[in-house]
Amino acid sequence: MSARTPVYDTGMLIALAARKGKAVQMHQGLSRAPHRPVVPGPVLTQVWRPDPATVHAMSTVLKECTVPQSRSSPAALRPTSAGKAECVACATAPDIADWRRIGAVLGIAALPMKKRPDAVDALVAWTAVKHRSAVVFTIDPGDITAYVEAIGADDVHVVAV
Repeated sequence: MSARTPVYDTGMLIALAARKGKAVQMHQGLSRAPHRPVVPGPVLTQVWRPDPATVHAMSTVLKECTVPQSRSSPAALRPTSAGKAECVACATAPDIADWRRIGAVLGIAALPMKKRPDAVDALVAWTAVKHRSAVVFTIDPGDITAYVEAIGADDVHVVAV
């Protein structure tokens, strides 16, 4: 069995910025995974603030993550002795059909009580599904699970931080 691709949501980045033990331990445990943790751009946008503590924490975390289609981001796949490989899912941008699917999922996901549809969470779920056999690290497992189920995927795991 191949390693699962890690995908971080906003809650995971917030937990890492706050140096929460469980999140830090999980992140450090992924340091040898072939695929760096994936941080969709909008997730980074939700967390980033210009205060020095956040900048320092996020800059440190992002050195070990990949932000798909971002020029200054580390490569998605770590180098190996066999050469440089590329993650097709990280290298390709969503097309119009993908954006429509993400929007449709917002309308059909069976979210936990009192939760409102969240386009960034739906994008995190879609990113995980696109990577196949991924694992999403989140503080809102119910939300992400609802989006993954609405997409119709069964090979994405959700881990609470």
